[in-house]
Amino acid sequence: MRASVYGIPGSHPVKSAVLMLEHKGIDHRVVQVPSVLCRPALRAMGFPGPTVPAVKLDGRRMQTTGVIARELDQIRPHPPLFTSDPQARAAVEEAERWGDEVLQPVPRRLAYATMRRDRSGMASFFDGPMLGLSPKVAVATAAPIVAVGSRINAAGDEAARADLAALPGLLDHVDALLDAGVIGGEELNAADFQIAPSVRLMMLFEDLKPAIAGRQAADYARTTVPHYAGRMPAALPPEWLTALRS
Repeated sequence: MRASVYGIPGSHPVKSAVLMLEHKGIDHRVVQVPSVLCRPALRAMGFPGPTVPAVKLDGRRMQTTGVIARELDQIRPHPPLFTSDPQARAAVEEAERWGDEVLQPVPRRLAYATMRRDRSGMASFFDGPMLGLSPKVAVATAAPIVAVGSRINAAGDEAARADLAALPGLLDHVDALLDAGVIGGEELNAADFQIAPSVRLMMLFEDLKPAIAGRQAADYARTTVPHYAGRMPAALPPEWLTALRS
């Protein structure tokens, strides 16, 4: 049993899918595709939707972290991603939903806001060629891709400023989930693999590091996602970061 994971370099949802496959002990390879070209590329490979992560496994095609988590529990039930206890499962699923719908878009939008100002960190997220393009060539030609990706993800400056203002509260919620034992337990679950990669990715942003360092969420993300290559340079306007400093 071997899976193929198709994804964008540095993508935290792709990291989530990879971590879940590793949790299940399923061998896999990662195929990197450009953020804009992934839509036609995925359609050509028979995937119904335009989003990554996209996983091929034993003839199955799976997309979105939520679908992948549930499919993997059917394919290989142990170790589980969801507990059999109904009350505990409901708490995990609510945390997973929050991690997907609320937390996950934040580092994505902040990444686009950063890359519109400084693309020097992009190559650090690459792991080999991307559909035949070297990291150097891909970065050199990335300006229109960043512009289109910003529009697709509604990642304008206003959204970035709102995300920065909301970030301390989001991190407080991660800490609260840890205190409640919903995530960060001895046995990791689907919510762990949804939430930890988002926090871990933000720890690679020079602008965000001071706001995350020293938090319980930071230790948790580093433990759950020990390896995450890449670096986002400090590029956001200093006045945007006031909420983080306070």
